[in-house]
Amino acid sequence: MLAFTRIHFRNQDTQQVPRNVLHFFSVQLARDLVHPSLEDEKKKHKKKRLVQSPNSYFMDVKCPGCYKITTVFSHAQTVVLCVGCSTVLCQPTGGKARLTEGCSFRRKQH
Repeated sequence: MLAFTRIHFRNQDTQQVPRNVLHFFSVQLARDLVHPSLEDEKKKHKKKRLVQSPNSYFMDVKCPGCYKITTVFSHAQTVVLCVGCSTVLCQPTGGKARLTEGCSFRRKQH
């Protein structure tokens, strides 16, 4: 169920508009630039963050067949195969590598 609110536009009669549309009309007056939220920082380019940090990382990928663990770069540009059973673990895309279905991974700590 949508809730409606009356909005007065210039040179027009009163119209009923859904409340979720009002989000576009709200103006944020103050923003804390020294303490940005984590969501805002993740959306920014890696060089334009308050503290520069890369988007890429290394991860341990567990093969669903033989359960061997292989270290894979998150933005791998080649197909990565399992050492034990030669199963494809991940395939390259334009950015991050796509893990094969069934593979589990854990992000490595630096």
